[in-house]
Amino acid sequence: MSDTNAAVTGPEPRLIVEQGLDRRVAEIIEPVLEAMDFRLVRVRLMNQNGQTLQVMAERNDGTMTVVDCEAVSMAISPVLDVDDPIPGAYHLEVSSPGIDRPLVRRSDFVRWQGHIVKCETSVMLDGRKRFRGRIAGADENGFTVERTDIAYGESPVVIVPFTALAEAKLILTDDLIREALQADKKAREAANQNDETDETDSI
Repeated sequence: MSDTNAAVTGPEPRLIVEQGLDRRVAEIIEPVLEAMDFRLVRVRLMNQNGQTLQVMAERNDGTMTVVDCEAVSMAISPVLDVDDPIPGAYHLEVSSPGIDRPLVRRSDFVRWQGHIVKCETSVMLDGRKRFRGRIAGADENGFTVERTDIAYGESPVVIVPFTALAEAKLILTDDLIREALQADKKAREAANQNDETDETDSI
């Protein structure tokens, strides 16, 4: 399977996008996030605590700190105030995608190969729309799932075309937690080295 990151020029588009009001909000804030070198993962307006607008975002390396969340919140709040797409009062909540994260870009499926995913399709595949299993591979057209929820007579493997994907999310496992923490540690160490280099250059 090829690494889809190599084929991407410019910001990588999401495979799964919002509908209705959520989509309008995403269209407003995504250019702001991209200008700050963040990627939008998901927008969702929820009826909790009145109305809560949940914005999931991350840096291109997959990290998202509390400081990053605050910076994104401060950047998108005035833009949303100007466009005012949401009727009534709401609470803005900016967060990282989390470890058991939604997978919304082709590169997400490449990045998290070997881990367990739960996904739903917009059309029937092998007699069903919901699948759970290990991501065995991914290319520009879709991803392969080694299924853990096989019923009698079903194929142990299913290929899910990206054009048929409606939703996908990683399932929390010990291996996923371990790898996510290791990746986060490496990204933070790299960021700290870059900061130290910048400080040295400025002297």
